[in-house]
Amino acid sequence: MHRAHEPTLPARGTPIIEITDLRKEFGQVIALAGVSLTVRAGEVLCLLGDNGAGKSTLIKTLSGVHAPTTGAFMVDGEPARFRGPRDAQNAGIATVFQDLAMIPLMSITRNFFMGREPTKGMFPFRWVDYTACSTVTHDQMKKIGIDVRDPDQAVGTLSGGERQCVAIARAVYFGARVLILDEPTSALGVAQTSMVLKYISQVRAEGLAVIFITHNVRHAYAVGDAFTVLNRGKTLGTFRKNEIDMEQLQTLMAGGREMQSLSDELGGMV
Repeated sequence: MHRAHEPTLPARGTPIIEITDLRKEFGQVIALAGVSLTVRAGEVLCLLGDNGAGKSTLIKTLSGVHAPTTGAFMVDGEPARFRGPRDAQNAGIATVFQDLAMIPLMSITRNFFMGREPTKGMFPFRWVDYTACSTVTHDQMKKIGIDVRDPDQAVGTLSGGERQCVAIARAVYFGARVLILDEPTSALGVAQTSMVLKYISQVRAEGLAVIFITHNVRHAYAVGDAFTVLNRGKTLGTFRKNEIDMEQLQTLMAGGREMQSLSDELGGMV
């Protein structure tokens, strides 16, 4: 079966998302103090930053939870004014949060559709077509190399990496053009991390855009095409893969001068 909604990608030269000098203030608290980034179809943009860098606020702004205070927010070259998460979803921006929004004791199929099940019959005698749901779930999992023998088994029986892939596949099937992945590998082992990173590469090859939020520079560098580093709500810079190596990226993310000062200070105490 095909995806529920095949994404309509913009022209190659037009970024799907482009934000410039974005600010978000909560009263006297400045969460974002000037963030700029560009997200293109068929690319993985890795968003790196330590705790408190502004990653969570930026995710929620891109996904329609927060409205920006100032700055330009463009989608497909047009100003975006999301009134809520549904507007972002309608624009093809899907966020996969760390908690995955899954119910462990519910089946893989029920978690995959989660209120968007196809129905049969005519009103008022309509019912959910669970056979079609199970077929779609099985086929989508098989496409990414996960052989789910029984889609009706509880999703909690899957590994962490498999559940991440279910959440990503769900977003893709329901029409995502931009996937925002919030720390998808943070709690996974090596094999499970490899599974998720391979799937991210597969999604990119299909022409979707991915924003990969992570603390792990090694994971980012494995799949990233571009890297944006945040620090204290500001963009420190965006670099293509051929412009920065993994060690330089790690140093930039860790604060560079601050880490050197700390190293000197600790060295003096020995």
